[in-house]
Amino acid sequence: MYVGSFVLGAQFPGQGPGEALHRAVRSAEVAEEAGLDAVWLGEHHFVPYGTCPSAVTLAALLLGRTRRIRVGTAVSVLPTAHPVALGEQAALLHLTSGGRFSLGVGRGGPWVDLEVFGTGLEAYEHGFPESLDLLLRWLREPRVGAAGERFRFREVPVVPRPSEALSETPGPEVVVACTSPASVRLAAERGLPMLLGMHIGDEEKAEMVALWRRCARAAGRPAEEIADAAHVSAGVCQLADRRTDAAETLLKAMPGWLKQGLDAHVTVDGRARAMRDPYAYTELLCGLHPVGTPRLAADRLAATSERTGISRFALLTEGSGDLAATEENLRRLGAEVLPQLRRAVPHRTGRPGGLPPQH
Repeated sequence: MYVGSFVLGAQFPGQGPGEALHRAVRSAEVAEEAGLDAVWLGEHHFVPYGTCPSAVTLAALLLGRTRRIRVGTAVSVLPTAHPVALGEQAALLHLTSGGRFSLGVGRGGPWVDLEVFGTGLEAYEHGFPESLDLLLRWLREPRVGAAGERFRFREVPVVPRPSEALSETPGPEVVVACTSPASVRLAAERGLPMLLGMHIGDEEKAEMVALWRRCARAAGRPAEEIADAAHVSAGVCQLADRRTDAAETLLKAMPGWLKQGLDAHVTVDGRARAMRDPYAYTELLCGLHPVGTPRLAADRLAATSERTGISRFALLTEGSGDLAATEENLRRLGAEVLPQLRRAVPHRTGRPGGLPPQH
């Protein structure tokens, strides 16, 4: 089992973006110090929900500041990016970090981002498969050309080629954020592990993993690949000596951030949005995820892994909105939760991307 932190650079009420980003960078450094396996970075535009507009750029900074921990995007939004440009960046980070970079990609939402970056609603509604396939070709082939609906260009050499320097792996790991049966099928047919959101519980995640396996088998993916798929479960983690204290920390801070952050999203076409109640949503997250004592957290993570078959976790630890509290939360996760998990559920013999264990 592999446990990482999920970093949004969340801007809580009364904070500026600089404070949020400083907490994001510092929390990633502490995650490595605390013995976590990975840091996953969110990407958002024009909203204080998350102040990082380029997860791949922040990943580059963090890979330079760390030596062991895996750094991934969760996610880079493909409809607002050119897949070749993103592929070049991923190859660069893969090669210069010694293979510590994971590229998480997703479809995003129907936000005004599509207007600002000029890609349009079509890129969101129909263009994701074409973008994903072009990205994968760029990461796996020596020369690439395109003749699709959205991308058309003559064949060009892939420089740098991510597969040449590290012979054990064909390139950076690619993970797909999945929120619907269609996205699950898309990931499964390509043999790509899923990133599943924090808003759903074990039962729904188990169903999505089961669907992924059925679709992967139907697509003819190798049995070993299906069995070893290292899906990622996003969640929230807040630790305290009493469960009520951990929940209270989140219930004091997260609703204000959620309301401010989610209210700021603007749809590109004026479509109606269904808004969650921020306090009720925080309560839901406290019930679904490892929020409580270290023993409860370890038990909950182990139970989720057993019920779903998911081997990796990306846990939001900045829910207090406070840097010192976030650092303490990460250190307790490393010192008091991970040892319990690793006694109960040992690491696999290998790591995602073919790398050896880092512990």
